[in-house]
Amino acid sequence: MKKIVSLMMLSFFMLTSFLPSAFAEEQKAELAEGAKSAILIERDTGTILYENNSKEQLPPASMTKVMTMLLIMEAIDEGKLTWDEKIRTSEYAASMGGSQIFLEPGEEMTTKEMLKGIAIGSGNDASVAMAERLAGSEDEFVEMMNSKAKELGLKNTFFKNPTGLPEEGHYSTAHDMSVMAKELLKYEDITSFTGTYESYLREGTDKKFWLVNTNKLVRFYPGVDGLKTGFTNEAKYCLTATAEVDGMRVIAVVFGAPTSKDRNAQVTKMLDYAFSQYKTHSVFERDHTLGKVKVSKGEHKFVDAVTSEPISLLTKKGESIDNVKQKIELSEDIKAPVKKGDEVGKIIFEKDGKPIVESKLVAKEDSADASWWTLFKRSMGMFTKSGE
Repeated sequence: MKKIVSLMMLSFFMLTSFLPSAFAEEQKAELAEGAKSAILIERDTGTILYENNSKEQLPPASMTKVMTMLLIMEAIDEGKLTWDEKIRTSEYAASMGGSQIFLEPGEEMTTKEMLKGIAIGSGNDASVAMAERLAGSEDEFVEMMNSKAKELGLKNTFFKNPTGLPEEGHYSTAHDMSVMAKELLKYEDITSFTGTYESYLREGTDKKFWLVNTNKLVRFYPGVDGLKTGFTNEAKYCLTATAEVDGMRVIAVVFGAPTSKDRNAQVTKMLDYAFSQYKTHSVFERDHTLGKVKVSKGEHKFVDAVTSEPISLLTKKGESIDNVKQKIELSEDIKAPVKKGDEVGKIIFEKDGKPIVESKLVAKEDSADASWWTLFKRSMGMFTKSGE
């Protein structure tokens, strides 16, 4: 059951700049010409600004590593993995072909170094080493990938490996990739890796290794700080890119461009279109507390309900948003145990009675099952008013 605990009016007044013109529509029609599939979304709201054949199942090549990085960042956020943990490379991980950072069997690197190798250098060997650390084996990690895809509601994605190396039945879509990227970008630390143009591994040794980002837009397009390129002979040139300008973050995905030059040009057009025509209005950052949820028989009687992602409202430039209603709904029937990140409610923004933004609220911390002694003391009224 949900309980509506807050209802308020928001008003935004904007000075008129310019309205999208016929030129803008012509500009939009020319986006991503030549690519097999493409999509452009605003990150906070998930609003689709442009799409072309965005649900065709296609090989994603190394864009697969968007999901690999997502599971790594989740594990760090949940405390299952630390940045400085040493990750040991198996013989199998070291044997990966394609893009690699040339890990040797038995070689150890920290999580941070491995993630640099994946995000900047697209290392297949580093991806498999991390997969084995998180799930015990590559096959088990692939199950985690597909489980996460299902959790995100991705109906046209199926993974066979964590690298994107060609394999029958390994596919995704531009639409699904944009959702994965949206989820990954909840973890703000990721762009410190994906947005780095060059770096080094094994510094201070005779095996110092130079990393150069496969996403050249990181260097040449202001605001681009990720996320992942891809190329195989079957997939052709692919890119999931993100950029932030004046507080608005967008995600552009291209599958199957004929050349890397075409791929970068198509993504550039999409980014130009987004930033020239749209504006976001930030409302809440991620992890902003919006209420408390009672936990039945929990170690803590209440947990904070926080935003699971940045919350914004989107307009075309020159438009205003008036009389937007904010509604917060919190669950009433939460039972212990509760884990950090579990959904405990949602926030909805409505205009003219129609939802325009909806996002889940999650538990800020764990609340395990209360001990019998804790429950006994509560029943005897021995706890303080704080309920702790």
